[in-house]
Amino acid sequence: MTVLAAVIALVGSLFFALGAALQQFEAAGTTKPTLLMLLRRPRWLLGGLSILSGGGLHVVALGLGPLTVVQPMGVASLLFALPIAAALHGRRPSRKELTAAGVVAAGLIGLVLLVPAAEGPTYLSPNGVLTLLAVAGIASVLLWAGSKIASPAGRAALLATSSGVLYGATATLMRALVDGSWNWWYLLAMPVPALLALMMLQRAYAVGHFGVSFASLQIADPLTAVAFGALLLGEPLPSGLAPIAAAALTAAGTLALARTTPLEARH
Repeated sequence: MTVLAAVIALVGSLFFALGAALQQFEAAGTTKPTLLMLLRRPRWLLGGLSILSGGGLHVVALGLGPLTVVQPMGVASLLFALPIAAALHGRRPSRKELTAAGVVAAGLIGLVLLVPAAEGPTYLSPNGVLTLLAVAGIASVLLWAGSKIASPAGRAALLATSSGVLYGATATLMRALVDGSWNWWYLLAMPVPALLALMMLQRAYAVGHFGVSFASLQIADPLTAVAFGALLLGEPLPSGLAPIAAAALTAAGTLALARTTPLEARH
């Protein structure tokens, strides 16, 4: 079952990577892509369907195998996404670009494996939900404001990080809903950060540095979920020097991607 779970998770990562690359291809070069505009593009919709399929396969894999096997497979989406995106833009990814992506993936795998497993049911109080939305909202606005004065690569990274923070908040709220400790208005609150995250991500993709934006998203999303889990749910945080080393590795890889991934736009 463990081998089957790993294979399913790997296929899910491929679907997720394909969807991200298709959506970036449609958003690239657009000044301010709106959801209404992108929803009229079949390739962007196909990308969304591919992402949903990848997420579904990941859930199936988690039901068949241990988290320590399945989660690292999800990180492979970064290594799949770069060649797919490059092919869509009519080029081949450079060796330096793939090496940088590999460094990011290695750091992310380390972080995933070092996060202690949560024990007991998840409970998120109404005040906790308000705190969650407020902190995520303020952080995302600050990151968006910073992107206004950043270089193109920095802009892509900051916008994607803003999206990752909002997706991390959505994931935390989703966990509370799945565990059954929620009020009816939690259902109304959840789409807010999710939709804002989707819009921020498309703006990151529109800049053109796909490798930087996708890597930043993959880093910010789980780290935000872990931080909210510790802050609001009382979950344990990893300790020691190993998490610091893994975080430094992901940061170094992302900086290397910023220098090696070309600025791509649709023509």
